[in-house]
Amino acid sequence: MKRLFDLTVSAVLLLVLSPVILITAYLIRQKLGSPVLFKQERPGLHGKIFSLYKFRSMTDERDENGELLPDDVRLTAFGKLVRKTSLDELPQLFNVLKGDISLVGPRPLLKEYLPLYTEEQARRHHVKPGITGWAQVNGRNAISWEEKFRLDVWYVDHQSFGLDLKILFMTLMKVVRSEGVNQAGHVTISKFQGKQGQRSQTT
Repeated sequence: MKRLFDLTVSAVLLLVLSPVILITAYLIRQKLGSPVLFKQERPGLHGKIFSLYKFRSMTDERDENGELLPDDVRLTAFGKLVRKTSLDELPQLFNVLKGDISLVGPRPLLKEYLPLYTEEQARRHHVKPGITGWAQVNGRNAISWEEKFRLDVWYVDHQSFGLDLKILFMTLMKVVRSEGVNQAGHVTISKFQGKQGQRSQTT
């Protein structure tokens, strides 16, 4: 039932939002250059790796050594707007059609996090990841990693079709209100490093 719902809704959304997707792609090409899409390997159900698609939101500016500049330098005002409005997430509807992710589930994070999870935190991979999830509608980037994982595991233990509908509705309300930035006003969050601390990095 969930898979059928994912297929139906993602197909309808791609059709209805096609003008928004095309306009966003055009603006990204004009303001940030190509490629328009950002592709990155992420762990899915049971940790299986897949390619996640997002709209690009940062430039490719590099220092004299050819290294990419910090995220906060490469993330332009336009890129912040794309993230704040969640327009960067729209290409993930294609991931839903492919079956890599669901509309609702724990967000797919960086694959380098896999060995850093505790046994309890790793349970977030017992379900298919999603475009939005229980942690996203209960703080998103404004809460700690520990709280995010606690909410992810809570969803694993309480998932239902009704809960998914509630999360989708709450997500829509948060997008409309542009909620979800962290307390510093940014649309990025520090990189998860297990118990060893954290450093600034986009996720």
